[in-house]
Amino acid sequence: MKITRYKKVQRYMKFYYNNFGFHQPYQILVDGTFCFTAFKEQINIREQIPKYLNSQVKLLTTRCIIIETEKIAKKTHGALTILKQYGIHECGHTEPVSGAKCILSMIGKTNERHYILASQDRDLQEKLRARAGVPLLYFHNKSPTLDKPSRASYDNAGQSLETQNIFISETQNETLKCMKKALGVEEKVEETKIPVKKRKAHNPNPLSCKKKKKKPGQHVGVKKDSDTGSGKVRKRNKKKLPKHIKEHLKMSASC
Repeated sequence: MKITRYKKVQRYMKFYYNNFGFHQPYQILVDGTFCFTAFKEQINIREQIPKYLNSQVKLLTTRCIIIETEKIAKKTHGALTILKQYGIHECGHTEPVSGAKCILSMIGKTNERHYILASQDRDLQEKLRARAGVPLLYFHNKSPTLDKPSRASYDNAGQSLETQNIFISETQNETLKCMKKALGVEEKVEETKIPVKKRKAHNPNPLSCKKKKKKPGQHVGVKKDSDTGSGKVRKRNKKKLPKHIKEHLKMSASC
């Protein structure tokens, strides 16, 4: 069996285990159509079904199913011999009814006995898909196949999580807190403090700064004497040229 197919089956059975209380050995309710297909395709149900589900199973049937198969024994003689090898669960019918009616009454509305139906009857399968918690098993291309849980099963599983008291009550929660304190294993949740980064002082943008206004009465080029501290205007000292240079310059200008 392929790994993907094996994982799919295990996932479906885990769903029924968690939400509807299915457990090993699984009770598989077999009808005549399932045995007829197995006989026709030469499939050994006792070997293939436990191997496919990877678990222990109990193959079961009812008297009504056996009687219905006996009525058409000429065509289904091999299926009848297979059916008689399985255990018989009492259906409670004093007068025999059809196999489909017998199966519907055995499963009921809630499938309290946790049956897995093994049938090739499509009409019966559609009726049981409307009921929650009924796994369907059938043959597809000579190999057993477990049908995906129906929408009714998924909806019922979601409701059961809300309606059933599976959560811890307030009193139980308080007792758990007291036990944790006594044992010193109380979990302390520390708030993670985010360090605040301080902004560094930056120089102002020179383009956004206004130019300084000049005060009235202030003259350009007037500097205070650093030595005296007075506000007198300092004159530049002119350098005097020597006489021979002046005479040379005059002679060159006259020429």
